[in-house]
Amino acid sequence: MDLMLVGVCLAVVIWLYFSNNPMKHGAWFLIRRFINWFPLGMTYAFLYMGRYNLNVSKNALGSLMTKEDFGLIFAAGTTTYALSFLINGPLVDKIGGKKGIIISALGAAVANALMGVVTYLFLTGKMSFNLVITFSILYALNMYFQSYGAVSIIKVKAYWFHVRERGIFGAIFGTLISFGVYFAFDWGQAIVDATKVAVTTGSLSIPQRIIRAVFGLDNPGAAGMDATWFVFIIPAILLVFWAIVDYLCIKDTPEEANFEAFDTHDASSGEMDKVFSVMDLLKRVFTSPIMIMLACVEFCSGVLRNGIMQWYLIFAKELNDPGTAFFVEHWGLLLCFSGIFGSFSAGYISDKLFYSRRGPPAAIMNFSMFILTVIMVIFLFASPIIIGTSAVLMTFAVIGVHGLMSGTAAADFGGRKATGTCSGIVDGFVYLGSGLQSISLGYLTSWNWRFWPAFLVPFAILGFFFSLKLWKALPAATKNYIRNVEHCDIS
Repeated sequence: MDLMLVGVCLAVVIWLYFSNNPMKHGAWFLIRRFINWFPLGMTYAFLYMGRYNLNVSKNALGSLMTKEDFGLIFAAGTTTYALSFLINGPLVDKIGGKKGIIISALGAAVANALMGVVTYLFLTGKMSFNLVITFSILYALNMYFQSYGAVSIIKVKAYWFHVRERGIFGAIFGTLISFGVYFAFDWGQAIVDATKVAVTTGSLSIPQRIIRAVFGLDNPGAAGMDATWFVFIIPAILLVFWAIVDYLCIKDTPEEANFEAFDTHDASSGEMDKVFSVMDLLKRVFTSPIMIMLACVEFCSGVLRNGIMQWYLIFAKELNDPGTAFFVEHWGLLLCFSGIFGSFSAGYISDKLFYSRRGPPAAIMNFSMFILTVIMVIFLFASPIIIGTSAVLMTFAVIGVHGLMSGTAAADFGGRKATGTCSGIVDGFVYLGSGLQSISLGYLTSWNWRFWPAFLVPFAILGFFFSLKLWKALPAATKNYIRNVEHCDIS
């Protein structure tokens, strides 16, 4: 049933893509662009599956990976992810998004396979090592390659989508993230459940039975213990598949697909013939007040997003209250739907109500997160239903903000020539925030769970403040386009 709902949701997203055509592109252009972004997007979704499967494995491993251990491992990965953009952003601007996404998928596949092997060796006692140090190294390697993914998909997007239709693409980007969260948490948990020793075959779905049959887990000679390592191995296999599809389908620019080039009216308008050095690309970020504000908003969203997605399931497991059962059983699906609705709400508000300004919807959603975190502080142990609902609504808002800031605004103000660098560094601040909350909450929640939502409140306030600073921001080329073509005074 869950899979059917996700399929219907994906069909609606595809319909919205084809029905939204403010630039009056031809039918074949829309189809070819779909052939481009759909494999890109699905690869990115499965990269998420190979990123947040660590969360699923933590609950499966139980006391073998404590909250402090998990916080340190996750922080090692997110910090690596954030710093990698200083290298990978300019590199993707040079080599293009197609090569970038293939590097990301294959590299993350290798890293996930290695984590699967390490988990197997550790659980079967075939090798003894420090789990925290080993997983920190491998997860950092995984996140290094993961960091190519977002910049690659946004790099390709920058050439194929005009600024006035990027709000909807930001919604598509957020939707793909939401699918990835669903794959990670619900499919990941389904893999864990399917690979348990003490499982009744009749209680498993058909895909779960196929997993057991393909990997020989029903045989008497199987490992004799829960085969948790497959939560890493299966995403690795899926990523290799999507890397092959990407190689066959993706074109970096419309010209490569035999279309005429068109001006997207972002910050690169009028400078497409210029050649930028790495230092030029980095200066474009670190000397721009707008890019700094985008990075600050995203730092806060990184704290808030992973502060919810990373810790709710762990909180619910420790609380062990019947009121959390629905949220735990459908966590991935709930995050998927809330993220999709949040992304499309933010994209629609931006493009349709604020002339493609990204600041206003980001401010609205950050203010809503402030309200929700305060509610969580008040009702943390009083009402599991209120806490679960607030956590889901937080995802609605924070994915909307993330899709607009990293997925859209960074490309708008960075321009096609510098999209990889600008979106990469802005996205890197998301994971600096993620690393901060991971280490902090790993220790704070070990003392008292009340620190969890209380820690998030000031970051929602800061996110709202920084978003207000972006309220009127638009690239100059976009303003000129709106004045001269759409005949609207936006001054």
